[in-house]
Amino acid sequence: MDIDVKKTAPIGVFDSGVGGLTVAREIMRNLPKEDIVYFGDTARVPYGSKSKDNIIRYSRQIIHFLQTKGVKAIVIACNTASALALDTVKDEFDIPIIGVVEPGARAALAVTENKKIGVIGTEATVRSSMYEKIIKGINPEVSVIGKACPLFVPLVEEGFKKHQVTDEIIDYYLAGLKKSDIDALILGCTHYPLLRSKIREYVGEKITLVNPAYETAMDLKRILQEMDMENPDIEGDHGSYSFYVSDAADKFKQFANSILPYDIETTKQINIEEY
Repeated sequence: MDIDVKKTAPIGVFDSGVGGLTVAREIMRNLPKEDIVYFGDTARVPYGSKSKDNIIRYSRQIIHFLQTKGVKAIVIACNTASALALDTVKDEFDIPIIGVVEPGARAALAVTENKKIGVIGTEATVRSSMYEKIIKGINPEVSVIGKACPLFVPLVEEGFKKHQVTDEIIDYYLAGLKKSDIDALILGCTHYPLLRSKIREYVGEKITLVNPAYETAMDLKRILQEMDMENPDIEGDHGSYSFYVSDAADKFKQFANSILPYDIETTKQINIEEY
């Protein structure tokens, strides 16, 4: 029996750096048969402070690169690129492309009881109001409070997740949201689930934390089912995973191995500007 080549093709996942690994991790856990090609744009991180035009240009280059790997679908595992580039690139490429913003917004709407939702993210994500636009588009009665937390990304990337300085910065950024009457908080940057336990400890139980990384993996699963593009049974207990970066491959690999369920043996550095 011939296996449909399209079904066995990998999923492309990209992010400005290591944050999108939280999305890759959820895909590995929830869609274990799927192969993944991951690209981290470590040379140009962070995206949160870049202009919309640049983020669209970066996203196009990365999608061109992922297409050379024959991917069947692409996940933009970056809130900033999802907010600023998704609409543009979806129209330009003939391949399913999903972002992390809409799945996160829908999940927050499903859990809020008092219709007050908080969103934390990079400056670009918060400034774009993309979460608010999607949430209000579905239910105009919901109020959304956004808060940019730019220092969370370097804290995670430099390995400060358990450090006291992280507690202080969480307090600095989230004190206002903690005092507000939100009952759902979207972790609107893919790095933030790595601070989830610290954030949970700080905001307490009355606020439900929404992890768009998990919701995105669930969306991807649904889309593959609908399009009849799920990978059939494979040998071994999980798919094959390959990782590419635009800089600092060893540092990326070390970080990836600290958070992913399976060890990465190699990470390849490429010149993304060629795409």
